[in-house]
Amino acid sequence: MSAKNSVWGGLFVGLFVWLIACQQKEEESKVPNILFVIADDLSYPHTGAYGTDWIKTPGFDRVAKEGLLFTRAYTPNAKCSPSRSIIITGRNSWQLEEAANHIPFFPEKFLSHVEVLGNNGYFTGFTGKGWAPGNAGERELTGKRFSDLKMEAPTPFISPIDYAANFEVFLDEKPEEEPFYFWYGSFEPHRAYTYGSGAELGGKTTDMIDKVPPFWPDNDSVRNDLLDYAYETEYFDQHLVKMLATLEKRGLLENTLIVVTSDNGMPFPRVKGQGYEYSNHLPLAIRWGDGIKNPGRVIDDFVSFVDFSPTFLEVGKVDFDSSGMAAFAGKSLIPIFNTEEEGKTDPSRNAVLIGKERHDIGRPDDQGYPIRGIVNEEYTYIHNFETGRWPGGNPETGYLNTDGSPTKTVILNQRRVSGEMKYWNLAFGKRPAEELYDRKKDPYGLNNLALHPEYQNIKNSLKEELFKQLKAQEDPRMFGNGEIFDNYEYAQESQRDFYNRYMKGESFKTGWVNESDFETDFKDK
Repeated sequence: MSAKNSVWGGLFVGLFVWLIACQQKEEESKVPNILFVIADDLSYPHTGAYGTDWIKTPGFDRVAKEGLLFTRAYTPNAKCSPSRSIIITGRNSWQLEEAANHIPFFPEKFLSHVEVLGNNGYFTGFTGKGWAPGNAGERELTGKRFSDLKMEAPTPFISPIDYAANFEVFLDEKPEEEPFYFWYGSFEPHRAYTYGSGAELGGKTTDMIDKVPPFWPDNDSVRNDLLDYAYETEYFDQHLVKMLATLEKRGLLENTLIVVTSDNGMPFPRVKGQGYEYSNHLPLAIRWGDGIKNPGRVIDDFVSFVDFSPTFLEVGKVDFDSSGMAAFAGKSLIPIFNTEEEGKTDPSRNAVLIGKERHDIGRPDDQGYPIRGIVNEEYTYIHNFETGRWPGGNPETGYLNTDGSPTKTVILNQRRVSGEMKYWNLAFGKRPAEELYDRKKDPYGLNNLALHPEYQNIKNSLKEELFKQLKAQEDPRMFGNGEIFDNYEYAQESQRDFYNRYMKGESFKTGWVNESDFETDFKDK
């Protein structure tokens, strides 16, 4: 080779290496977009990816197939406001002062990860239901609202907001050079439902349901209630399908981290607002074409909603120390993205904490129903702090922590008409101080082992670990100050002191339950 050719060859190699280095540097510095998708009241395992074939969810299933499917994702608090507070702060509800409760005033001291991303170069917005219900003042906890475009909804109780079209408006408004964070908060499958819509509009039949959970009666009313829930779940997913297509069409799909989940379990008795498996165990699928190794994996690690905020800050390259956010209780999911392993990838992700304080009103003096619990692979341990209170709300005020539904009506009428107590006790009855369930032998949590002598060591060990972690997180209940949660004001002034005012004859609108839910001559047997 001549000297001249040698020089040109060296220049070519050098230029090639430089171009590769520049490309790698550009890819490393490219900040991804984030699409956070959250259903309203959807339980695990009610998507196709988990094997439920009477609910069709092609959007969720695609995200799972092209990303990660999580089998053990939990919200620490199974109610709308506190669950969403946990998501946006990365802290457990007992660490969030007023925001531990449902419909609270959101504390000024806690920043949301959406606010922080918005202050660090992200264009942020949401459609549908953001952080709610509650009062956050003038703050945009989930970004700017994009819900103006409407459509003809298939039933009167499905939101007319055209979620997918509003997402396109958001993208059109986004400055070209900025990454985006968008929160798609469906109002479905939250109640109310149009009874029979699953059969009439969804083309479903009751025999499609392979099994009715054994804590409800198995009859046509309950099965049709489940089909209506399925229909609204599918509606939520249809807008996700459209959003995925929009991202793909605009060339944004691969550089967008997509998280699809729900805020809490289905709006049925013994589920939403409680502390059982169907209450807190939720669907979760995550896709990120540019950032997840070996997509298509199934992840069996325990993950908690406190893990979302640290994940989003890391993805957005925001330094926590300068973010202004309070200390996280969770940890980033990025290590799971970066490994190629399936199943259990992190031995430390072996349990999650759950709990609650005040949800819906309806007890004397606006009291809550405080619990704490720990869930691991083998057991669920629940500690009920106020066993004299009604977990689903007082009977005389309509069991207000359980949404009105055909299933609820069936259970209440069984007790009233025939004296059948089995399902009523499971859904509404008072509970002992401690509950312990074998998750493998008793997945529906029907056989409380807490008083069995042979399980005392297991129960005590779980309680010790639970209380140890709660003390480290400065839970007021661990230091004799639990009543603080009952004393925080309910944000809706018209509903405060509901029980005492109602019992004196004042009339209220309680549209989330049926008038027949109120027990006019209830006697605690």
